[in-house]
Amino acid sequence: MKKTLFLLGMLSYSITFAQDCCNVVDSAGVNAISTNGVCVGAPNLKCPDTDGDGFLDKVDKCPTVAGTVNGCPDADKDGVADADDKCPNVAGTLNGCPDSDKDGVADANDKCPNIAGPASQQGCPDADKDGVYGSDDKCPNQSGPVANNGCPWPDTDGDGILDKDDKCPNKAGVSSEDGCPAKLSVEAKATLGKYAKTIQFNTGKSSFKPGVARTLDKVAKVMNEFKQVNFDVEGHSDSVGNDANNLKLSQRRAQAVVDYLATHGIEGSRLHAVGYGEAKPIASNKTRAGRAQNRRVVLTAKE
Repeated sequence: MKKTLFLLGMLSYSITFAQDCCNVVDSAGVNAISTNGVCVGAPNLKCPDTDGDGFLDKVDKCPTVAGTVNGCPDADKDGVADADDKCPNVAGTLNGCPDSDKDGVADANDKCPNIAGPASQQGCPDADKDGVYGSDDKCPNQSGPVANNGCPWPDTDGDGILDKDDKCPNKAGVSSEDGCPAKLSVEAKATLGKYAKTIQFNTGKSSFKPGVARTLDKVAKVMNEFKQVNFDVEGHSDSVGNDANNLKLSQRRAQAVVDYLATHGIEGSRLHAVGYGEAKPIASNKTRAGRAQNRRVVLTAKE
């Protein structure tokens, strides 16, 4: 009876050992099994390893195909089995794919593979936080819209109206004119032309004749309706007298108009006095009527 019990115990031990042996995974053969799948403690017992890769069939994920990762092939030897490897022929650390900058975006999908950046930005940094990434951002350190490649819209003429909305991008203007210089209306031009004809001076002097101040007040009122418009105030004379004296006199008369307007509501920076003397007649200087027409002040809008 004791002998029978001993034999039964040994049989039970052998079965248990065989089961344990065949549950051990050791492709190097340093523990329970050798490299050929033979149990160390039971040389006559073979544990199945169909593909001979050192991974016993019971734990081999690919029992009929030799491999090194849980018994499965790993062509690029990156530790990710080919079946799970998104790039089975190129070694990599991100699902088996290369990620040179280690930003969690595979090089194949990374617009900036050598500079780390978040996946939400296609793997590129966005230093100026404008939502334009990588090489698409032509101004990486200045925030700008996508429509302008990440660069701020320019305002070439500095009038506060961006070039994209400015119909006169190279000439400062006003928003009411879509970025173009303000213009006088046809009516305003006609009114100023009419008033200018009544600006008269005392003979040989730059002082006004009576009533001219009221005319200049009306001129100032029109100019104030177009605050963005600058003006040239031109002085002209007839040909009577010395040319040089006529030139100086016309300049003084033009300046007298500017000085009056500048002290009556018009910014002096909007006005420019210039005298032409007798150089630009509009009528013959041979008649009294013609000379009267030539002695004039002209208000020219600089549009």
